[in-house]
Amino acid sequence: MARYDLIADLHACVNALEQHLGALRQQVEQQPLLIARVFGLPDIEKGHEHDEISRIKVTQHLGSAAREMALTHYCRLFMQHQSEKLSTKAAVRLPGAICIEADEHASDIITRQVAEINTLKQRLEQLITVESGLPSEARFEFVHQHLRGLITLNAYRNVTLLDSPDSLRFGWANKNIIKNVKRDEIIELLERSLKANRAQAPWTREQWAEKVQQELETVRDLPITARLKIKRPVKVQPVARVWRADEKKQTQLACPSPLLVLCRDRSQVPVLGELLDYDADNVAHRYKPQAEPLHLIIPRLHLWCDRLA
Repeated sequence: MARYDLIADLHACVNALEQHLGALRQQVEQQPLLIARVFGLPDIEKGHEHDEISRIKVTQHLGSAAREMALTHYCRLFMQHQSEKLSTKAAVRLPGAICIEADEHASDIITRQVAEINTLKQRLEQLITVESGLPSEARFEFVHQHLRGLITLNAYRNVTLLDSPDSLRFGWANKNIIKNVKRDEIIELLERSLKANRAQAPWTREQWAEKVQQELETVRDLPITARLKIKRPVKVQPVARVWRADEKKQTQLACPSPLLVLCRDRSQVPVLGELLDYDADNVAHRYKPQAEPLHLIIPRLHLWCDRLA
C-alpha cells in the first residue's frame, strides 16, 4: 500500500471508530441501567511500565458512576484523554460489567454497533502492524507521527458484549505465554537484528552488535535436535468467569474493560461478584503441573532450551 493511502486510511479508520464509539455511548445511556460494578486499578505512571507487580489495590464503583466510567473507558483512544503523568505504553484497565435493559430492537442496534466497532479496531491493528510493513520497533514513532497521542493498546481492545449470563465473577490470572520455536527461526531473527545495525540503550552500536553476535553463536552451537521455547511472563490480568446455568458451562474471559451485558428485564440480571485486591504472596494455584526442566539461554528474548550448548 502506498504510504499516502495508508495514512489516509489510518485517519479514516480512527475517525470512524470515534464516531461509532460516541454513538454506542449515546445508545447505552438511553437504556435503563439495571446494575453496574467496575473496579478501578492504580494508575501506571511513565517510567514504571515494567515494575514488578506484587500487590494491586482495587477500588469498587457502582451504579451510574460505574456506567459513566465504563463508557469513558471505551472512548479513551488518545493520551489527550488522560493525565500527562500516565504511561502511554501501558493500557488503562477497568474490569467489571454494566448491565442494561434492552428489548429486541435495542439489542439488535447495540449488537450491530459493537460489531462495527470491533471490526474497525481489527482494521486499525491490521493497518499498523501488517500493512505499514514496519518492524515492531519502528511502529511507535510512525503512529505518533500521524496519529499523535494514539494509545494503540486501548484502540485495539475489543468491546465484549454478553447476552444475560447467570453470573459474572471476577478474579486474577497469572500466566506465561509459551511458544515453541525452531533453531533456524531464532538464527534468522538475530541475523536480522545484526543487519539492522541499531543499538539499544545503554549499549553503543558496537557493544550491541557484539552482544547479538554472542547470542547468535550460542544458538548456532546448539544441536539441531534442541527444543526451544519462548516463555514470556505476562503481567497479572483481571479476568471474568461467565456462568450459564442452562449450558452448565463456565467461560473465562480477559477483562481489561467492562463487559457490556444486555438483559431483557430485571429478571435476567446476572449475579455480579467482586474483584478482590491482588496479593502475589497469597495466590492459590488449583493445579500446577510439574514444569519441564529448561535453561534460559537468551534472557532478553525469554528464550529457553531443553539443554545447554
